Amino acid sequence: MDPKKRVGLEAALRVEDGMVVGLGTGSTTYHFIKSLAERLKEEEMEVLGIPTSYQSYFVAVDLGIPVTTLDEHQPDLAVDGADEVDPYLNLIKGGGAAHTREKIVDYAAETFLVIVDESKMVDQLGAFPVPVEVLPLALNTVMKRLETMKGTPRIRMAHMKDGPVVSDNNNFILDVEFEDIPHPVLLEKELNNIPGVLENGIFTGEVDEVLIGSVTQVKSIKK
Repeated sequence: MDPKKRVGLEAALRVEDGMVVGLGTGSTTYHFIKSLAERLKEEEMEVLGIPTSYQSYFVAVDLGIPVTTLDEHQPDLAVDGADEVDPYLNLIKGGGAAHTREKIVDYAAETFLVIVDESKMVDQLGAFPVPVEVLPLALNTVMKRLETMKGTPRIRMAHMKDGPVVSDNNNFILDVEFEDIPHPVLLEKELNNIPGVLENGIFTGEVDEVLIGSVTQVKSIKK
């Protein structure tokens, strides 16, 4: 079985009747949402989903999962993917430009479960650029500040439209390369202290468990 499909199915089995579930964004969480929808139909479970992006919203609605918001409910469980996971369960997320909403929902959950295939596990974060969501007004000043932090920022350009990627929050995304990230907790805070930065894709200290999918099995790493 495809590792993403296998780990998505395993995560769907963690959902209990009556739960409010944060629905992450990306190719791996797509399989989770799909597997969850199948469980709801087969077992007549009642679950509410809180989407972290328009993508996860449209998938959930299309598959028949009732959706809600943080204004109405707090999530019991959030299930999301990652672009990198280190041994301390720190993450880089944001390859889909949804990391701001993901972080809000994921951090609000009683339990934050991350699902990845084994290629996403790294010894140290940093091979994947750090996504940084920036208010358009502050783009140039933020880029200059990032350069003083020994980062190399590049504005993310769209593939199916002319111009830059625009987030669900109507902001730009900078992908910032660092030579290494020895202290992700500090870097997460430093990036968010730059005026004009809405949120960055480093997630630290909030993951409760990571499920790692391979062709043959799913392994678990807990906090």
